Amino acid sequence: MKKLKAQELEEIRLWMYRNARQIELALWQYYFENGSQESVLAALAMYQNADGGFGNALEADSWNTESSPYTTLYAINILNGIHFTDTGHPLMQGIFRFLESGVYSDDDGWWFNIPTNDDYPHAPWWTYDSSANKFESIGVSAGIAGFILQFSSKDTQIYQKALLVADKLIEKLHTPENLGEMGVGGYIALIDVLHRLNMADRFDLDFLSDAVKQLVNKAIERDVSKWGLYGKKPADFIRSPESEFYAGNEEILQQELDYTVDTRVEKGVWGITWSWFDNNEKYPKEFAISENWWKAAVAIEKVRLLKNFDRIE
Repeated sequence: MKKLKAQELEEIRLWMYRNARQIELALWQYYFENGSQESVLAALAMYQNADGGFGNALEADSWNTESSPYTTLYAINILNGIHFTDTGHPLMQGIFRFLESGVYSDDDGWWFNIPTNDDYPHAPWWTYDSSANKFESIGVSAGIAGFILQFSSKDTQIYQKALLVADKLIEKLHTPENLGEMGVGGYIALIDVLHRLNMADRFDLDFLSDAVKQLVNKAIERDVSKWGLYGKKPADFIRSPESEFYAGNEEILQQELDYTVDTRVEKGVWGITWSWFDNNEKYPKEFAISENWWKAAVAIEKVRLLKNFDRIE
């Protein structure tokens, strides 16, 4: 069993302090140095727009300044990660204001990409494509619906919309086809919320769990030689031993933990497994910056993973 050594962790810490944006540095401090929620909230607020949504390259592959559902979900996931639940806080109030506005949403949920993405440097998958939204929006809608069900009042229109969206998402699992890049992860987040809210009387959670388990097992790339490419590794779905998806995937997850320790760049952090492809040539400087921003975010997630599985000395 390979573990991240204390000196290696210190090298990562130094890289973070020398390279990371304030938001990722605040998250690093929160998770590993007893940092505060307040520091994370202050950094996150810099990416929130007047309409309450988030943009401004918080998600480093899209430099759109306008609020989008996806970037707002990215902020929601940060709040979930630090266990922030104060619905009266301006950040949370703003998120609900944005979602309640109905912008970039329809009866099926919230859009993955938006037209104004094309006006800013971005990765090719953020180029606006209404046909891609039909399936790529599944994961976004699942994440946002779960957030609303957890924190909104039951007598609001947005709560009722979240219920209907969740119904449609679960119905899709009876005949699953293309669920998009984020689909399985979105369903995992939704399952977690519905279980914690004890909503088995409203949703068929046994079916939901069984269906998503099958999707997770199918999505995991089990050829270790391909892990250097952009694909789904076990930890994309299994973040701790308590995950309901860990059973049956213990061996492959443990292999990934060894792989994670082995693939860190000497005296630095991990590289990313994607690029902006043809857009690299169109936005070479922006991608170089984005890549460094992502390295910080990836470092946080990998060190959290190693910590959760007791792989740090």
